[in-house]
Amino acid sequence: MRVITTVSEMQTHCLSLKREGRRIGLVPTMGYLHQGHLSLFKALAGKCDVMTASIFVNPAQFGPNEDLDKYPRDFERDEKLLEGIGCDVLFYPTEDDMYPEGYASYIDVERLTKGLCGRTRKGHFRGMAAVVAKLFMITACDIAVFGQKDAQQAAVIKRMVRDLNFPVEIITAPIVREEDGLAMSSRNVYLPPKERKQAVCLHESLKLAEKLSTEGVIDSGIIIERMKELISRYDLADWEYIEIVDPHEMTPVDKITQSSLCALAVRIGDTRLIDNNIIGG
Repeated sequence: MRVITTVSEMQTHCLSLKREGRRIGLVPTMGYLHQGHLSLFKALAGKCDVMTASIFVNPAQFGPNEDLDKYPRDFERDEKLLEGIGCDVLFYPTEDDMYPEGYASYIDVERLTKGLCGRTRKGHFRGMAAVVAKLFMITACDIAVFGQKDAQQAAVIKRMVRDLNFPVEIITAPIVREEDGLAMSSRNVYLPPKERKQAVCLHESLKLAEKLSTEGVIDSGIIIERMKELISRYDLADWEYIEIVDPHEMTPVDKITQSSLCALAVRIGDTRLIDNNIIGG
């Protein structure tokens, strides 16, 4: 596996691959990889000639009171995992190279970023969209994979790609879960044992929503209230939002339709976790 640490070298290398007619696949990450990340690479199997990963903890998508400084990092471990799954190129840039002095360009994807995580994480999506657009340009990728756990992020990226005419195919890979149902996340490492046990409330509430919808409950308000009741039984859990939305526009729906997105953000102690599920399909 080739490790590249500068924007200029990565651009030069990827453009040479393109001139050879090679199809480039990209999995953008912030590192501290787990099986959820590795499943994204499996989604690329057979769809590209060169499998590329990026590791960059993007400061532009963290708010002033968020966990940028303590976000888990372990490059040597990540490098070994990527080598083990057959990654061809790893892009590992510095913050100064990605955001040189005087940097001032961001991307606002309107409407889709107003609710859910966008309501409380001000500036998160404009920073995320900017860095993803930069990675698309730097790697000249033909296809990129994102995880369904970050459903709003995936929807924003798909809209950005469509609106700005990026020649990139976007794949959304399914959520990978622990044995007890907790969605895999780099932030799970923050949870001490007692909090880790209570974190299952996210998945349990989503399973409840799925059960209610299959039983014929179509009123979003009823389902959300039942989910809140379940989560309130966990003393370390504090929900930030629980919503049922259109999976493409990220706008709330009053009645469950085919393939509505049930999404939530919950704080377990000091750790903010998100999860989602498609219901009504």
